[in-house]
Amino acid sequence: MFETIVPDACIVVAYGKILPEWMLAIPRLGCINVHASLLPKYRGAAPINWAIARGEQVTGVTIMQMDPGMDTGPMLIQRSIEIGEQTTAPELADSLSHLGANLLSDALPLIGKGSLTAKTQSDDQATNAPILKREDGLIDWSMTAAEIANRVRGFQPWPASYTSFRGARLTIWRARSVNDGAAVSSSTSGGTVLNISEEGITIACGGSTTLLVQEAQIEGKRRVAAREFANGARLKPGEKLSE
Repeated sequence: MFETIVPDACIVVAYGKILPEWMLAIPRLGCINVHASLLPKYRGAAPINWAIARGEQVTGVTIMQMDPGMDTGPMLIQRSIEIGEQTTAPELADSLSHLGANLLSDALPLIGKGSLTAKTQSDDQATNAPILKREDGLIDWSMTAAEIANRVRGFQPWPASYTSFRGARLTIWRARSVNDGAAVSSSTSGGTVLNISEEGITIACGGSTTLLVQEAQIEGKRRVAAREFANGARLKPGEKLSE
């Protein structure tokens, strides 16, 4: 049935499955994928999330010719974009959707003319962006504050970054790495509350670094400013999250 359609090209965007070889062979110009990373980096289902979570400052869109592998086909054209220090995954996804649409509009006429030269990906430079799992969001307080802050931005809207607080799930929606002069002893456990201010809750992290939590949500309640959460919970310095 599908073989009788004979399209010039098939366009794939944000599709999480590998197309079978018989389908790849149908279009005259092949199956074209709009992938939200600068391949060969971040092959896989969640390139936007992992690029932020791993602290990348630049990402982009790759228009590629699909093959039977997972984002392994030859690249046709790329365009890059900067990732802001506070950019979240939903915000970056919106920016990349516009970038990808424009790049695809530019690329299709060139593909039709055969004027784009496909470039083979270098497998030794490849990184993976696997599908997110719920447990990816569990905060490891032995990580540095910068690493945790990146995951807070990258793992939105799901699975989000969360810890436990007095037996309940506490989701952190906004946070940043800070150096506010708070003394962090090497003996201070990660997840320990160091300070509470109008700006938020300062928490000890790995490597003697500190995280300023600015917005949080205890399960069953709404998202609030961290100071509001601290007041409602009667949170005190010295209390430890994840317990």
